[in-house]
Amino acid sequence: MERSRSWMVQTDCTLFQLLNGKQEAITFNRWMSMITHLGGAISTISTVVILSLFSAGLIQQTAYAAVASLIISHCIVFFLKHIVRRNRPYLVLPSAFVAKKPLKDPSFPSGHTTAIFSVTTPFMILSPLLIMILLPLSFLVGWSRIRLGLHYPSDVLIGAIIGFICGLFSYLFFSSTGAV
Repeated sequence: MERSRSWMVQTDCTLFQLLNGKQEAITFNRWMSMITHLGGAISTISTVVILSLFSAGLIQQTAYAAVASLIISHCIVFFLKHIVRRNRPYLVLPSAFVAKKPLKDPSFPSGHTTAIFSVTTPFMILSPLLIMILLPLSFLVGWSRIRLGLHYPSDVLIGAIIGFICGLFSYLFFSSTGAV
């Protein structure tokens, strides 16, 4: 068991070092800093609230599912962060490139990645055409979290899975009630 855990940690660190940024890539790092905010609280909450209040029909009902998904996924992330208490990579790996304002709370799982997937998943289910836009956008937010030195790849992967599952079940729940 310890051997498997050691392999997973080593793989996570190796992948992190491959995906983490270089300080010299100033323009790209600025772009990733903007992308990362799309998974933040202000962007995700304001998007679903605006769509819930100012849209109609299936868009509005899907926005309700996204609100539920965001709330549920946030609760899961909150509890996991405080149970697992994983240090952020820049605190563990001296060679890690880190953004200007590093976070201090636990790393696992990525809240930004969870949030973007929890909000986009119901809309991707509603309209598969949106997958071409929303899925790459969601993956970019996840990559930005690694690129900026704030998360390991496993933090992002688990965040994406949590967000997807919450989005899927919220959509299914709202559609089973006739709301979507």
